[in-house]
Parts: sequence; C-alpha cells; structure tokens
Amino acid sequence: MPITLTVPEGLLSQQAQALAFAGLTDALLDAADLTGNAFMTANIIGTINVLPREHMLAGGKPVAAAFIELRLPEIALASAEAKQAFFEKATDVLERAAEGRLKREHIWSNIVYAPEGAWGIAGRSYNNAELVGAIQGAVAVS
Repeated sequence: MPITLTVPEGLLSQQAQALAFAGLTDALLDAADLTGNAFMTANIIGTINVLPREHMLAGGKPVAAAFIELRLPEIALASAEAKQAFFEKATDVLERAAEGRLKREHIWSNIVYAPEGAWGIAGRSYNNAELVGAIQGAVAVS
C-alpha cells in the first residue's frame, strides 16, 4: 500500500524524513485497525520525494508544504471515520517532524483507490476478497 510523501528541500532532515515515514506507516495501520498485522505491515511501502523549494506551490506561489498520497485497494480505509483518523494522524506526524517549520494548513493528504483486481504484490494480482483473506490470514498466524 504505497505512501508518497512530498516535501521541499530543507524542510525535514533525512532522520526526520525517516521518522515521518515510519509515523505515516503507523498512522495507516492504526486507522485501518491493522496494527501488528504482518501482511499489511510488510506491504506498506513508499517514496519520499524531496523537491526544490520553488517547486512546492500553493495558490500558485512557493510555500513550505507537505503532500501525502496513499494508493490503496478500494476496500482499505473505506469508512469516513477511518479516512479522518488517517488524515489527522498523518498531519500530526508531519507537523511534529517539521519542528515548527510547517504550518498545519500547508499539509495536504489524499487517497487514490486501485480498482477491483488491480492490486499486485510479488507478481500476484489480488482482488478485494483475496486481499482481505491474506490480511486475515496474517492475523490468524500472528
């Protein structure tokens, strides 16, 4: 379940980037009520994009900002409550990581859903039922 974090140069140190990404991973697991699930934990992957400061824009002008994008199967974070929980926790994570260099209102998040059957892990295509089965199987083994 990829997470993409995009920030401008100088906003987060490399250590803060790593801590922020770990915090985003925990926020996703927590919002999905899957903390400790080995299958989900192993399959939360992602990238950190660090752009030149002048390439981070809001209202058409450069701004210190952070963008968080999730790509998930349609079944993940399906409820409004789960989405809200993730957005709140993710915003808190980035605000703390930036240590006062980032305004809360300059942290944006979104979720992009993969269509049914369009989720691949280790060369295998999963439909929603198979993905749920793999997640539940990890709970049974844990």
